Amino acid sequence: MAKYWVVVNGPEIFGKTRELGFTRHAFKSTRSKIVQRISPGDGLIFYVTGKKQLAGAVRVISPVVEDRTRVWQSKKKPEELYPFRVNTEPLVELDEERWLDAEPYHDQMQWTQKWPREHWTLAYQGNLREIPETDFEILLRDLRESGKTTVASK
Repeated sequence: MAKYWVVVNGPEIFGKTRELGFTRHAFKSTRSKIVQRISPGDGLIFYVTGKKQLAGAVRVISPVVEDRTRVWQSKKKPEELYPFRVNTEPLVELDEERWLDAEPYHDQMQWTQKWPREHWTLAYQGNLREIPETDFEILLRDLRESGKTTVASK
């Protein structure tokens, strides 16, 4: 059964995934246990830190593999290798001017409710958050409505 995730990255990590045509994504070494729960068929929504926006969605099409070749690099932590990787296929790609502000979704999402409204950004702490399918569907629908390119359907 598919699982659904919000992936939290800075602009440079998201930018590298975008540069790769949304065909591959990587996760921090500090997320080794949680990334092992990701499987083919899972959906990922990208949240870009600093911007506080939702920027696209992909479907995972491979198991997680470990690869320490430097491809992704954070300005904040240049030593981090992002060794846990999955192959993906794009569902929605958005031009930056069409990214969705995440804050208005706080009241609509089930997974954000454990954080008070005034601290909504706490829901986006860490590199990876599992979310309910209903939340993923709301975000995917709105990304598609905002989007320049809908690449694949669910």
